[in-house]
Amino acid sequence: MNEIRPKTPPTYEQLRTMSGQELGVSEWTTVDQDRINQFAECTGDHQWIHVDPERARRQSPFRTTIAHGYLTLSIIGALALGMGIVPENTQAAFNYGFDKVRFLAPVRVGARIRLRTVLLSMEDRGPGQYLMKAANTVEIEGEEKPALTAETLVMLYERRKRAGA
Repeated sequence: MNEIRPKTPPTYEQLRTMSGQELGVSEWTTVDQDRINQFAECTGDHQWIHVDPERARRQSPFRTTIAHGYLTLSIIGALALGMGIVPENTQAAFNYGFDKVRFLAPVRVGARIRLRTVLLSMEDRGPGQYLMKAANTVEIEGEEKPALTAETLVMLYERRKRAGA
C-alpha cells in the first residue's frame, strides 16, 4: 500500500482542494493490557472481557481480553495528530463530534493498530474557522477487517495575523 506521510503539514488553502484524498497513515501503536486497564479505571468500565485475562481465556469467544470500543475510538485523535495533518498556523483544534461510527472487529490485547485518514470536506465557518470532516479507518495489523470506521469532525482555528504585524 502506498502510505502518505506529509513531510510538512498541508496549508488551509491546500486542504480546501484535497477532498477525497488520503491525508495520511499513522505509525502502529500497541494496545496492551496496561492501556486497557487504565482506560477501564478512567471510565469505570471494568467488564471482564476487557480486564480479566484469565476469565477471558476461559469464557470469551476471542480467548483473550479485548480493548474497549471507545478506547479504540479515543485513540484516533492522538494518531491523527502524529500524522502531521493539521496546518502549522493552527491556533486551536477541537473535537466537534463523530458521524457514522462503526465497530467492526475486536482489538485483541497486544494487537497493533494504526489510523488511515481521508479528507471528506473543509467547510468555512467564519473568518479563520474551518470544520474538517474526515473518514477514519483504524486498521489492525495482520487482519483484513478494520477495528472501526468513523467520520470525525474537527473545528480548526487559524492563527490570525496581528494588525500592523
